[in-house]
Amino acid sequence: MDSFISGTMLDHLGSMSSIFDFLVVTPTVFAAFYQSMKARQEAQQVRDGTWHSRDCLEFIAGDGTCINVVPLETLHSLPKEGQIIMLPGQGMGEDSDFLPGAYLIESVEHIYAPPEKRIQRRRHEARLVKAVAHVTSLNATFEHIEVKRKEPEESAVD
Repeated sequence: MDSFISGTMLDHLGSMSSIFDFLVVTPTVFAAFYQSMKARQEAQQVRDGTWHSRDCLEFIAGDGTCINVVPLETLHSLPKEGQIIMLPGQGMGEDSDFLPGAYLIESVEHIYAPPEKRIQRRRHEARLVKAVAHVTSLNATFEHIEVKRKEPEESAVD
């Protein structure tokens, strides 16, 4: 009789663990696999240099240097070729490459990709993932002017 009770208890415990595995463990394994796959994709985008400016409007100088990056979701419209815009640049310090001021938009490139969500995806649908505005600075540069400090005059004390 004891072997019968322990056998039925083991059968019951086995079926309970199978249900637990099916309802909890299997979805957890799939979720962990999905998260690791997304992390690998993000790491690849970081290595490619596209992650920092994804879903952004990037302002690029003529030499290819990034001046500023603006999230697309904060814009009500994209700038157009020929417009003059004011950018904050990278500050006024000695280590800043681009001063705040006026910039002329030479051209705007729009980069599209298929939508990420497969659900409710329409045929031929695309999503704007990045815009790149090539700009030229309209700020005056004073490279040829040398700034000299005036020495304080010494007062003659008798």
